[in-house]
Amino acid sequence: MSAEAPATMEIETVPSEPKPESNSLPPKPKFELLKPHEMSDSRVQFRKVSVPPHRYSPLKKYWMDIYTPIYEHMMIDIRMNLKARKVELKTRMDTPDISNLQKCTDFVQAFMLGFDVADAIALLRLDELYVESFEIKDVKTLRGEHLSRAIGRLSGKGGKTKFAIENATKTRIVIADTKIHILGSFANIKIARDSLCSLILGSPAGKVYSKLRQVTARLVERF
Repeated sequence: MSAEAPATMEIETVPSEPKPESNSLPPKPKFELLKPHEMSDSRVQFRKVSVPPHRYSPLKKYWMDIYTPIYEHMMIDIRMNLKARKVELKTRMDTPDISNLQKCTDFVQAFMLGFDVADAIALLRLDELYVESFEIKDVKTLRGEHLSRAIGRLSGKGGKTKFAIENATKTRIVIADTKIHILGSFANIKIARDSLCSLILGSPAGKVYSKLRQVTARLVERF
């Protein structure tokens, strides 16, 4: 056998491209802040609140107290539609926050439920306030004199029981016939609702007061 030299493979070297440095990324685009009316595609948003017949006179009396904070501070347009019997609210081009419309709606709705303007206006200033409504029949089915006595227990003599629950739980309560509305923070509404339910079920006021004192003392310790 003839000794032949081994064949050598010729490898073609391709010059490698330099890797881009980590610092050579394109600059981040800077966009201007969207204005509130641009978030909703420049559409005007509406809300309507029905006015019950028994709230016409108070609404007329306190109209400027309701109108001023909504129009001047929250930058929301408001008007009373006499034909439809509704209070109408809508956003404007200069409304600073789109959520102001819902806050104003809650404020007007709270007034229609029977809350004073001075109490309901807190819904415009604080975010963690709510209104909860329930009926006496949701707790216990009562009729005739039993129902009347339950409503009497909720109010107390001269409204004493209702005021005591309001002051202890930092809430506001409206008792409108068999409907009960509570305005306050989530935790405080729960305490007030439990006290009112105990009264509806027949607990004496003294027992409810003592339980309220224990719960409020516990809340003070927690916070």
